[in-house]
Amino acid sequence: MSDADYAPRQWHPDERPTLPGGPSFPKHSMPRRIAYFLIGTLVTITGGLGNALVTVNLVNLQGTLGVFAAEVNWLPAAYVMTNVSMNLLLVKFRQQFGLRAFTEFFLVLYALITFAHLFVNDLGSAIAVRAAHGMAGAALSTLGLYYSLQAFKKEWRPRGIVISTGIAQLAQPIAYIFSRSLLQIAEWRGLYLFELGLTLVTLAAVLWLKLPPGDRFRAFRPADFLTFSLFAPGMALLCAALTFGRVLWWTENAWVGIALAVSIVLLLAAICVEHNRDNPLLNIRWLTNGMILRLSIALMLVRVVLSEQSVGAVGFLRLVGLNNDEMQTLFIVILLATILGIVVSVLVIRPPHLMAPQVVALLIMALGAWIDSNATNATRPAQMYVSQALLAFGGVMFLGPLLLTLLGSVIANPANLISFSVLFGLTQNLGGLIGSSLLGTFQVMREKYHSSVLAEQLSSLDPLVAARIQQYGAAYARQLADPAARTRQGISVLTQTAAREANILAYNDVFLVISIIATLLAAWIFGRSLWLKYVAPPPPAPVPVPAPPDPTDSPIAVPSGDRRTAPRPPQPTPAVPT
Repeated sequence: MSDADYAPRQWHPDERPTLPGGPSFPKHSMPRRIAYFLIGTLVTITGGLGNALVTVNLVNLQGTLGVFAAEVNWLPAAYVMTNVSMNLLLVKFRQQFGLRAFTEFFLVLYALITFAHLFVNDLGSAIAVRAAHGMAGAALSTLGLYYSLQAFKKEWRPRGIVISTGIAQLAQPIAYIFSRSLLQIAEWRGLYLFELGLTLVTLAAVLWLKLPPGDRFRAFRPADFLTFSLFAPGMALLCAALTFGRVLWWTENAWVGIALAVSIVLLLAAICVEHNRDNPLLNIRWLTNGMILRLSIALMLVRVVLSEQSVGAVGFLRLVGLNNDEMQTLFIVILLATILGIVVSVLVIRPPHLMAPQVVALLIMALGAWIDSNATNATRPAQMYVSQALLAFGGVMFLGPLLLTLLGSVIANPANLISFSVLFGLTQNLGGLIGSSLLGTFQVMREKYHSSVLAEQLSSLDPLVAARIQQYGAAYARQLADPAARTRQGISVLTQTAAREANILAYNDVFLVISIIATLLAAWIFGRSLWLKYVAPPPPAPVPVPAPPDPTDSPIAVPSGDRRTAPRPPQPTPAVPT
């Protein structure tokens, strides 16, 4: 590329790109703004729907690929492994090669990868395709945001960020709602045929209406690839350990601990490399700033809270014997609650006052999780409509304001854009993975506890227990003539029933812990805001920038050894009005 490609452009103040590597913001007609918003929505949903379709249909893919339940977990893990690291390079790719090359290259790549899904026949090839999908999916999430922001005027762009963030949350409920019909078309290939068609429509729309150009400059440095070669495998090993620690159990497989240890070494090595660079890819000092650390913890904890839907509610309903078909209505409610959350967030958000929506949203999520903590073996999706709607509504209402808070510090110092992109990707992808892993582990531990308590109470000498064994055994009277065999069968059914009840109690504990986490996080954010307002010392006043000197006050050229300035010429006396 020639130097002319990187020549700085002269922008009107209202058209200047907000961040390096982003598009400019020329004036658009109303039909064009609507088109940008619709394409942004399409790109955002396309980027998130592919992974959601796989995640919610792991049971179907397990049968198709002929693998064990534990092995099929490699598919979502492979996606997160690559997705979480790609922002290290994608930001600089946009800055150096331009938005249009970024858009067309990654959308074509996404379409080719989706097409490759149709020829997957074993687990190894499926993992490779999912890993490639994670790289392309990371590009589409940013692309959807850029298209959506073109639809809004300058004063409405913060609300546009909230809308785009909320739209990204629609992928999972949409996947639950439409998966059944897609599987009926061509089994698991129906999922990928739909995704391929959606990707081709998105590619056509993006080629029809391109993003406005932005500034370009040489961004890549050789040391960037050293950092990536340490960071990417470190994150991949961490994701593998978090995924399979719960599935295979943490202490039962040595490779889980080894992967966790090696990931820590590689990530620390990447941090050391970046800390000592003059032009770091990751600004470690900014990432370890007190405010950024607090925001990161909040984002991570919220992803843990939102795992209540995928780990808690869905896991509970599958425990009592329901499948995706019977949860469609529940996810229609979740979809509508998410859309309502987007609308309410747009109406109430005020960039100078972002604390109140976050606290209210967390309390709403805490209430929803607390309602679920009273579930029984008779609980079905209809009893979870309100609680899951509250969680979906609160999740959208929280993420938008917190993202705006983070973006404010990035706009003030655009050099932190890559660090912000990596941080947000980590908190969303890795936070969801940590939430699933920790909550799943907690559920297993509580199930063991409740099973031991229930087992102590199940004595055959207890008349109620003996009557229940006879009742369960009587159900097999036509199949088993031997009374002893019927008794053994009755004991087996009673044991299974006790295990189910122990799992239900464990899920109730999970819901209660999620409610406590959301409440404590709301109290923390509210207390922090009160401390900053009433206790913390005010920030130092900015140092005034001296005004440019008056031409009449400029020093006259004198010899270098003489530092005197010429006297100011006499000024005319202003006329005094009579």
